[in-house]
Amino acid sequence: MRISVIIPALNEAQRLPGLITALKAEAGLHEIIVVDGASGDGSAQVARQAGATVLDSRPGRGHQVALGAAQATGDVMLFLHADSCFPTGGLAAIDAALSAAPESPGGNFRLLFDGEDDFSRWLDDFYDRIRRRGIYYGDSGIFVRREVYERLGGVRPIELMEDYDFVRRLERAGPTRCIDTPALVTSSRRFRGRGKWSIIRGWLWIHLLYYLGISPKMMAWFYDSSRRHQRPAVTTAAEPR
Repeated sequence: MRISVIIPALNEAQRLPGLITALKAEAGLHEIIVVDGASGDGSAQVARQAGATVLDSRPGRGHQVALGAAQATGDVMLFLHADSCFPTGGLAAIDAALSAAPESPGGNFRLLFDGEDDFSRWLDDFYDRIRRRGIYYGDSGIFVRREVYERLGGVRPIELMEDYDFVRRLERAGPTRCIDTPALVTSSRRFRGRGKWSIIRGWLWIHLLYYLGISPKMMAWFYDSSRRHQRPAVTTAAEPR
């Protein structure tokens, strides 16, 4: 089973080399496509030097993933965030999961956060609980068979909730698989400086807006605005959502 890995990236020059190196050691890898969203830190050059195919895109994860998927040629596509720590044997686990269940359209990984604090463990549990209800996002490494992706109309190039929008269609396409072992590890950086209950309120509010049919552009404005108000007033480097 040939697996294409698609990585949307924005200012991820420090993280991309390690991720690409880990992926290149995996059996079953067909190609790595990094879709750079106009980074200002040399992410595109770093990714090329590490051995990935690089595509240039305007910023916006939905646009980037859609572009990468359109260029991918593998039997299965794995959408992976650039701040992921990919586990050894992860691609083999995808192959085994889909081979054992020909009716399955795809799925994702159990997600763990890299923080050592109690809040990161709470996030681990929160993501595990919502996954049991068929809710998961791009940071958990969504994988899908190519023919299913095309039949579902692919990831839509929208400003926000592009992953959840696709997952809703993927869940309706058949019984998805969640790979428990090995788990995928992701960064908890986007939650820093934000209280647990404010995160839950924001999560519920964004989903309500989505179900009410509010435009993705308006949802993105609200999402970015609420995060700025929740964070401490410190100066940090540009950070993707």
